[in-house]
Amino acid sequence: MLACLDVDYRPDLTVAACVLFRAWTDATESSHLVEHGPPAEPYEPGQFYRRELPHLLRVLARVEVPLEAIIVDGYVWLGEDKPGLGAHLYEALNREVPVIGVAKTAYVTTGPSVTVLRGQSLRPLFVGAAGMDVKAAAEHIRRMHGPSRSPTLLKRVDHLCRTS
Repeated sequence: MLACLDVDYRPDLTVAACVLFRAWTDATESSHLVEHGPPAEPYEPGQFYRRELPHLLRVLARVEVPLEAIIVDGYVWLGEDKPGLGAHLYEALNREVPVIGVAKTAYVTTGPSVTVLRGQSLRPLFVGAAGMDVKAAAEHIRRMHGPSRSPTLLKRVDHLCRTS
């Protein structure tokens, strides 16, 4: 099973969502989970993981099947040997599940990532990975379902966070 994760921040609560699916090319989810939790910690530049990681772990704790890989909206690496959200999640999961990060904007020191163009978009996605070869991770993201820049199931998890 594969999982896409995202978090939405509101003044009074945080919503974390997980979309589960079986194959990289799936157009629809197998199931999803949504967790409502306390407000997130304030944002600290370069420390985004501190804000988001507890909520991702909370929703992942409800997943009852083994995961082949996890996809997060954000960076795995912020620079050479400088962990981002994805790398911190990989470590929190005892390096047992590969984590792929998909970011829409370039970070100043993006680190080891591969750009992926999807659909007719001229704007790339920035794909990084921990626990998996980054080129293989980028190919998985390129193959995901959807005609536009963002894969269908990444849009789905974002929508769940925003509307739940």
